[in-house]
Amino acid sequence: MAKVTIEIIRVLRKTASNLEKGSKYQWGHMGSCNCGNLAQVITNKSKAEIHKSAMRGHGDWNEQLIDYCPTSGLPIDHIIDEILALGFTRNDLSHLEKLSDPQVLKQLPLEDRFLKHNVKKDVITYLETWANFLEENLLGKISIANIYHPSLLAAK
Repeated sequence: MAKVTIEIIRVLRKTASNLEKGSKYQWGHMGSCNCGNLAQVITNKSKAEIHKSAMRGHGDWNEQLIDYCPTSGLPIDHIIDEILALGFTRNDLSHLEKLSDPQVLKQLPLEDRFLKHNVKKDVITYLETWANFLEENLLGKISIANIYHPSLLAAK
């Protein structure tokens, strides 16, 4: 699972927001699919740039993730490098492409867990649910006792 950081949560929410506000969505397009929209937010590359980079390799995001090599020099691998450097895993991206991470899906009511990987509304639901899940985990790690410092009281 992705690192639990404010930046990861921000990127997931920004991707969902962009899709809600009308970002181009096309599951079969490497720059406009589930991972493609996330990559746009992280890399600031256009959907066309991401797609062009991916076309230098072969297959969809899942196949490109299997073939990923950080020293390949392939443009898509540089994009994947940026995503991984932020704190996502290759497994996260595979799950995002299929909307299939069991930990994310478990956060949804049972009747809402059957998301279609190529339906924009379902991608938004998945991204928002994932962000909420990570946020809850982050908040669960924060404690007033952890941030308490005796010198703060002495200053009064």
